[in-house]
Amino acid sequence: MTPSGTSAARAGLPKASTAARVDWVDYAKGICIVMVVMMHSVLGVELAAGETGFMHVLVAFAKPFRMPDFFLISGLFLPLVIDRDWRTYLDRKVVHFAYFYVVWVTIQFGFKAPAFAAETSWREVGLLYLESFIEPFGTLWFIYLLPIFFVVTKLTRRIPPPAIWLVAAALETARIATGWTAIDEFCARFVYFYSGYLFAPYVFALSDRARTHPALALAALATWALVDAGLVAFGASEWKVVSLVLGFAGACAIITSGTLLARMHWCNFLRFCGEHSIVIYLAFFLPMAATRTLLLRTGIIADIGTVSLIVTVLGVLGSLAIWQTALRFHADFLFERPDAFWIAPKKAGPALQAAE
Repeated sequence: MTPSGTSAARAGLPKASTAARVDWVDYAKGICIVMVVMMHSVLGVELAAGETGFMHVLVAFAKPFRMPDFFLISGLFLPLVIDRDWRTYLDRKVVHFAYFYVVWVTIQFGFKAPAFAAETSWREVGLLYLESFIEPFGTLWFIYLLPIFFVVTKLTRRIPPPAIWLVAAALETARIATGWTAIDEFCARFVYFYSGYLFAPYVFALSDRARTHPALALAALATWALVDAGLVAFGASEWKVVSLVLGFAGACAIITSGTLLARMHWCNFLRFCGEHSIVIYLAFFLPMAATRTLLLRTGIIADIGTVSLIVTVLGVLGSLAIWQTALRFHADFLFERPDAFWIAPKKAGPALQAAE
């Protein structure tokens, strides 16, 4: 039985030695990964169809906080492990994600290479594949960037945290646009990751308050939703400083929502998605693309919003089905790092979210 909330916490964080997962974190991660699949599904369908549907409104509503929340949660458990020796730290925080990036960028490229070759040449396809290790490919930029965040945070931990946070916030506000995804997204997202690391005790305290005062939490969520929707509708959500505030406000809202869902034990599927968010993130591109192509080419469903919704649902379910199929046919290497790719002793037993 997973402990409820942060009852096992000490100084605002779960003990590093506990094997239990934190329920609301999985709910929050589940909400985030579904929103990520939704965004790629909806925008992909609308681009291919040349028109928008009702799902576009949901994607626009989630844009200010979708990735800020994901990055903030990614940094949440870092205080528990940042003082590990460099070998172990790099194994868990760099090699881990690098392995999955290499495997899945190769898989994604394998599916897309024939189309690329038809437009250019196989030589250009080979160069494009090599370039994907410098310029993140497709949907995989998130796990390309995470190791960079982990390393930068450890390297700078002797610098006063307020100074780093202010620089990170300034970078988000500066709207850096070099054309290189790694640089641009680092500047836009690092402030949220670092905030998860720096303010973790306050995040857990927020969750505890939401669990203790659900009525007040619901009122706060309703107010936030109205403000976020209003600013998006008026085009103000992209303004400097406003986007930063909305990113943090939305992250707090998702944390609160995850806490309330965990408190009521509702929508357990979201919790399951959160527990396996890396599986969904790696594999959703294939069922998403296949479903989109099938529905748009056959035209059996005319409404673009409905098509987008179906593509989103099957993107999530299809990725989980691919995972289960891989396990059944002993293709575990697609979702589990083989022993040969560990550079430090493997951890024993279940892992905290921080070690994933």
